[in-house]
Formats: sequence, structure tokens, C-alpha cells
Amino acid sequence: MPDLIAPRLRVLFCGINPSLYSVVVGFHFARPGNRFWPTLHAARITPRQLLPSEQGELLALGYGITNVADRATATADMLDDSELAEGGKSLEAKVRRYRPRFLAVLGVGAYRTAFERPRAQPGLQPETLGMTRLWVLPNPSGLNAHYQLDDLARLFGELRHAVETGP
Repeated sequence: MPDLIAPRLRVLFCGINPSLYSVVVGFHFARPGNRFWPTLHAARITPRQLLPSEQGELLALGYGITNVADRATATADMLDDSELAEGGKSLEAKVRRYRPRFLAVLGVGAYRTAFERPRAQPGLQPETLGMTRLWVLPNPSGLNAHYQLDDLARLFGELRHAVETGP
């Protein structure tokens, strides 16, 4: 699944890995039931709810999309820890190359494993990758029943606020 990326983005959103459905249709977060696109709009990151096929519009707003692991699976829990750890190393190199202001990893468990931070919590992280600040958000997959759309919108909105007001 090709990254949607450009140098010096405001935020590079990082999913865990692409779904099989997303790979087939060629768009990130395209699986029906995924709440990424509704959450971006509800958090006022996008001016309207974009369709997955409109993902290119994110670049003009200063946002991009990548994944921790490249391998597509039916569910993210099909990845093993070594794939996430290897993906974390690749992600570090990508962040150092493209230098987004924030890297927002969408999956607390994936972040903990990929970056060897077993106690990480959602929100701004104390460490950085170069000048890039790290932010952890819940996975917006419809399979993540721990967070409803309102919860996701609030947490993504906290990131938006940091982007708009921070250095």
C-alpha cells in the first residue's frame, strides 16, 4: 500500500497495517466500518468527511498516511511483535527523511510494541524522533469497541489543537 506522504507535513498519521480491503481498492482506511474518515471530520481536521478515494486531498491540508507494518491482513492482531518492531525501525527512517511536525500512531498497542514503550498512553509522548513529536491515538477500526466516534473525535481533536497552537 503506497504511502500518502510529502516532506514537512503537519501530521503523518500512521495506521498499524493496511487491511486486505484497502489494498484491493487502493485507499487507506477504506474498509467499511473504519472510522478514520468520519473521525477526521468530527475532530475538525478536515472541512468535510472525505471518502477514502479522496485521500489525496489530505496532502493539501498538510496531512499524510503511512503504516507501521506493510503486510496487509484481515485484522491487525494477525501481525506478530517482530513485524511491528521492524516496522517501527522503518517508520523512524521515514520520519527522519520526511520530517513531519507530528507522527500520530493510530494504535496504542502497536505503538508500545513498535517503539518499545510498554507503558505508553494515548496523547503526546515524551520522546521525539528528531524534531518530530510523537502522538498516540486509538485505532479507529470499527473492531476497536473501546472507543466510540465521540471519544475518537475528542482525542483526535486534542492533536488538532496541539498542531494549531504548538510550535
